[in-house]
Amino acid sequence: MSDRLERLRKLTEIDPDDPLTHYGLALEYLKLERWDDAIASFARTLEIDPNYSAAYYHKARAEIGAARPDEAAATLRRGIEAARAAGDMKTEQEMRELLETIAAS
Repeated sequence: MSDRLERLRKLTEIDPDDPLTHYGLALEYLKLERWDDAIASFARTLEIDPNYSAAYYHKARAEIGAARPDEAAATLRRGIEAARAAGDMKTEQEMRELLETIAAS
């Protein structure tokens, strides 16, 4: 296990209710293509902060990597709503584009 991954895991243990540390851990798992771990960490991020719109986008990317396009589409739909409510137009647009690529597959 990488030092970075281990440090991030320890941070989530120190402060289990900090969405940023779970998000960072999830991104690390995503980079390592550890899809299930990434999905679980993004899910924890969203459990803590359901308005964390970027977490929806990256969770969907992990679900696509895990060959779960239907779950990814559902995640993106929820994320689009959260991003719209937060006024995060850039992330909303990225999620719409990713949703279109799933639909076209």
